[in-house]
Amino acid sequence: MSGGRVHAVVVGGGLAGLAAAVAVATAGLTTLHLAPKGPADRRTSALMNPSVALLQQLDLIAEPGALGQPLTQIRINDATDRLIRAPETLFDSKDAGLDAFGWNFANVALTSAFEAAGAALSNLTTIEAPLTAIAVTEGRHVLSLADGTTIKTALVVGADGKKSTVRAAAGITTREHVFAQAALVCDLTLGRPLNGTSVEFHYDQGPFTLVPAGGNRANLVWIEEREVLDAAKAGGDERLIAEFAARSMRLFGEIALAGPVHVFPLSTLTVATAGARGVVLVGEAAHAFPPIGAQGLNLGLRDVADLGAALAATDRSTDDWADRLSVDYARRRAGDLGRTGAVVDALFRSLLAEMLPAQALRAGGLWALKLVPALRRQAFSLGMGAR
Repeated sequence: MSGGRVHAVVVGGGLAGLAAAVAVATAGLTTLHLAPKGPADRRTSALMNPSVALLQQLDLIAEPGALGQPLTQIRINDATDRLIRAPETLFDSKDAGLDAFGWNFANVALTSAFEAAGAALSNLTTIEAPLTAIAVTEGRHVLSLADGTTIKTALVVGADGKKSTVRAAAGITTREHVFAQAALVCDLTLGRPLNGTSVEFHYDQGPFTLVPAGGNRANLVWIEEREVLDAAKAGGDERLIAEFAARSMRLFGEIALAGPVHVFPLSTLTVATAGARGVVLVGEAAHAFPPIGAQGLNLGLRDVADLGAALAATDRSTDDWADRLSVDYARRRAGDLGRTGAVVDALFRSLLAEMLPAQALRAGGLWALKLVPALRRQAFSLGMGAR
């Protein structure tokens, strides 16, 4: 394929990259997907109903029940010792007229489904060779791969994560903040099932969240200061299980580990623009923030939806079509990225706030959501990605 030219190249083999490659190919472009193989992603993703609908529209999945577990309730418990505490708050999908807010999927299962969908498209070619260099020029980009291949293309989709090579080559600037907190994730078996309810215990350094994974299984996301998590992990399974039992108020009976334990750093990343000069950014190449409110992959899939909309609206009969598309895409994404980033950052910082006015504001907000149905419905809509 040396010297070969395609309409679009998608860089990045994660879920956002896989979905973007399928979306671009489905729009009719001859598409090359650069998807180097990495270790299996053992995390899970809670996808809200609009995200699930997009996956079905792109034929990435069929029935969500075949791959995931429904999320019917969200229960928030203030487990801090602060002077001003928030009430226990329950969000029930029935209050919004829904059978479920969304579905919790194992990323491994989603990856397999996305790869199968891509393999069925004749105009989508996937190769595992990594990108080594990219020259971004007006109207044409030249990509060099580790196997010596050179690819020329009009459109580049960067889905290559926080350290995006594509973003750097396009000259798109970022702002990043690294938190002292990190996230510990693992799979658990509980003595009592969650029955479709995601349960959050809010502590001073972040939430301890149990997400239903089917039967008595749960996915844990525990946010704490990095040294606390590292010490708990280093103490072995017995110490971890004791920590899990204490932080879940011993509400779920006997707890057992059901897989490996991983600790990830937390940071926020925002971009000056999501697209420019025939380059568009999706997923963590365009945004990253702590796992609060299940917005990470949901926001990445909204990137993919807007990329599809921009492709449908772009006249590709002129040489500058990719430049025009990237500008249109950036315009479409600006409001959602700014709004979601601000809300998630504010929510996370409110959990960490030590000042009494901030604690009072957060507690008052949860009381309002608990007592005012109209506000609760609006929160449902925003949490599921309403524009």
